[in-house]
Amino acid sequence: MKSNWVHTIEPKQWKALLAAQLGWMLDAMDVMFYAFALTTIQKEFQLTSAEAGALASVTLIASAIGGIFFGAIADKIGRVRALIFSILSYSIFTALTASAQSVIALVIFRTLVGFGMGGEWSAGSVLVSETWPSEHRGKAIGFMQSGWAIGYILAAVIAAAILPVFGWRILFIIGIIPAFITLWIRRHVEEPEIWIDNRDNPKSKSSSGIITIFRKPLLKKTIIASLLTTSVLFAYWGLFTWMPSFLSKPVEAGGAGLGIVKSSTWIIPMQIGAFFGYLSFGFFADRFGRRPVFVTFLIVAALLVPLYGQLARHELFLLMLGPFIGFFGHGYFSVFGAMLAELFPTNIRGTAQGLTYNVGRAFSALAPLSIGALADLYGIGSALVLTSLFFLIGAAVIFLLPETKGQKLS
Repeated sequence: MKSNWVHTIEPKQWKALLAAQLGWMLDAMDVMFYAFALTTIQKEFQLTSAEAGALASVTLIASAIGGIFFGAIADKIGRVRALIFSILSYSIFTALTASAQSVIALVIFRTLVGFGMGGEWSAGSVLVSETWPSEHRGKAIGFMQSGWAIGYILAAVIAAAILPVFGWRILFIIGIIPAFITLWIRRHVEEPEIWIDNRDNPKSKSSSGIITIFRKPLLKKTIIASLLTTSVLFAYWGLFTWMPSFLSKPVEAGGAGLGIVKSSTWIIPMQIGAFFGYLSFGFFADRFGRRPVFVTFLIVAALLVPLYGQLARHELFLLMLGPFIGFFGHGYFSVFGAMLAELFPTNIRGTAQGLTYNVGRAFSALAPLSIGALADLYGIGSALVLTSLFFLIGAAVIFLLPETKGQKLS
């Protein structure tokens, strides 16, 4: 039966969603360019797997700082303007990465990319959460998160076309494209009414600032939410930073031996699965609640990863299992934009959401490094199994937070 909920959403709400989704989609494209170019960059700069993973970790640490910074900025100057500045940041510095002639230059540019990358989610997710009605907030965040899968697919397609012929530098120059999206956002996307109403409220101003979320009654929520994001983001970045390398590396190195072009092809069905995972999670979460759906996704992901890592010699099985890895290994992210917004009040929402999500991202920076170091010892397929443990930890931690389905924002 056809649902009528779509017709209840106003044009300004769709525009806010589109802005955040496009920003997140192109954020993914820019970030994943590095993952697809990882093997090539590793050879050119003569890096070990641990060193190459550490370079990805630098980006994640910077994204954590950027996420916290832009979250606070979003509370001060608005969600839309913070979103614009973050997109400009990650797109410009992705393009400048192409000019790097040393490892130090790579570190600097990837640090600056990460700064903007973290900020985009902090500003965009709050924008969507505050603009959409509570009964459809999970769906909206699901649509926003699905932009990551589209961006990942774009990165795979572009990398397959560009890397073998033109090399990794041209790939990164293409990363300037998101900067042009900000022109549309500036003209067509409005600030949420709830933020505007709070902006000039003296009471809201007196209870704002980052220190507020470390005081009662918000302290417990801040700590537990940070633990939750830490466990899940460690699992995600450990798995998907190295997924392209796992597929492209030789079998004797613990990989699948597909090569760059074929591994990019194998990534696409995985990200199609991720796209539907993000969307499905939002609908399921609005229907059944945030917590039970989140736990289900994480447990299935934890079971699938070891199986996938041991199928290196079976291309057909890798291809068939890929969409399921994508669906369950990504979809749970749709919980964060909705649930974190529902845990904290408007005057501190950007700061709280930016901090709790990006504290997790900061600690998850250890994941690419850890998996890379284990890959040097045991092969990359076996190293990926570590991520299952962190999926299971996340499934346990969420029970320490309240169920927030349908909660009105304050």
